Amino acid sequence: MAGGNERNVKALREVWRRAENSLCADCGKPDPDWASSTLGVFICLSCSGIHRNIPSISKVKSLKMDHWDDAQVQVRSLSPLHGNAVTKATYEAHIPIYYYQPTYNDCQVLREQWIRAKYERKEFTEGETSPSQEGILWKRGRDNGQFLPRKFLLSEREGCLKYFTKQDAKEPKINIKIDVINATFQPVKIGNPNGLQITYLKDNKTRNIFVYHESGKEVVDWYNAIRSVQFHYLKVAFPIASDNERALSPYIYHLFPSQQREAFKKRWFTLDHRRLMYFKDPLDAFAKGEVFVGSRENGYSVQKGLPSGTQGNFSWHYGLTIVTPDREYLFTCETETDQLGWIESLKRCNLTAKCEVCFLLQLLQTTFVWRPSSDCYREG
Repeated sequence: MAGGNERNVKALREVWRRAENSLCADCGKPDPDWASSTLGVFICLSCSGIHRNIPSISKVKSLKMDHWDDAQVQVRSLSPLHGNAVTKATYEAHIPIYYYQPTYNDCQVLREQWIRAKYERKEFTEGETSPSQEGILWKRGRDNGQFLPRKFLLSEREGCLKYFTKQDAKEPKINIKIDVINATFQPVKIGNPNGLQITYLKDNKTRNIFVYHESGKEVVDWYNAIRSVQFHYLKVAFPIASDNERALSPYIYHLFPSQQREAFKKRWFTLDHRRLMYFKDPLDAFAKGEVFVGSRENGYSVQKGLPSGTQGNFSWHYGLTIVTPDREYLFTCETETDQLGWIESLKRCNLTAKCEVCFLLQLLQTTFVWRPSSDCYREG
C-alpha cells in the first residue's frame, strides 16, 4: 500500500510540475497544491473549499497531505494528455468576452459562482445567451439606509437600466443609460456577502446605488449582464475597435486626502473612469466632491511621494501627488502595496489624449477593489 501511494504521488507530481498546472485552474493563484480527482484540475486551497461544496461534481484532495489510491490517479489529471489546459478547453470553451473571470483577490461570491458556472451549470460549453435581465434586488434607501425589494430591468435593446419602486409600476423611478453605469462588488462596505455597488452619472454627478440578492448566482448574473449590455453598446459606439479593445477590465478604488499645511484625515475615495470621488461615508449616495484626472498632454500627472515641506511628510511614507493644471492633490496610504496600486491605476487615467478611446473601452466597466487595508489618507 505504501509503495503504491508513493508511486501515485510521484506520478501526480510529474503532472503537477507541468507549466499549465502552475496556477490554480479557477483563480490563477500560483503554486496550487490541491487537485480534483473527478475534474482533473489543479487548484488552490481556497478554491478547493468551494469544490467541496459541490461534491456531486468535484472530489478534491491535497497533493501534499492526502493519500491517493490507484483509482484516483487514473483520472484525467494523471493522463499525459490532461490537466488544467485540457479541462479548461472543455469547461471554458465559450466564455463571453464580457464575462468577468475572477482572480484569487476577488470576493467569495464571484469566485464561487465562477466555479459553479463552469463545472456545475456548464454555462460555457455552449454559446452565450441573451444579456437582458429582469428581477428583484434589495436596494438601500438613500435617506433611511434600509434595504427594500425593488424591481430592476436591464435592456440591451433600449441600452438602459431601470428600477421601479413597486413591482406593478408602469414608470421607472430611474432610467439609467448604459454608457454611464459602472458596477463593483463591495461585500464589506455594504455588509452583505452578495453586495453590489452600481454607480452612474446624473446631472454630471456620480450617484451610488447599493443592492444585494440572497442568491449569489442571481447577483453575479446581474453583474455580468451589465457588462454584457455595456459591451454590446461599445460594439455599436466603436465599431472599428477589436473585441479585445472592447473588453471590460476590472477597477474601482478606495483612497483618502489634504492640503500641505493640514493634517491627513481618513476619507473614502473611489476612482471611476477619470473621476476621483470623495465620500464622507462609504455608503453615501452622492460624492462630496470630485477630481478629474486628465491626460499628460493637458497638464495632469501622478507622482510618487509628497512635496517637500508637507506636514507629516516624515510620518507618512507612502504618499502620492496628483498634479492638475489648477493645483496639487496630496494623498497617502498605509502600505507600499496600496501606494503602488493607486499610482498604477491613476496612471491608467493619465494616458495621452490619443489613447482616450482605448481608455474608455478598457475602463468603462471597472472594479479594482482595494480592501480596508488599502485605505489611503487625505488632508481635509
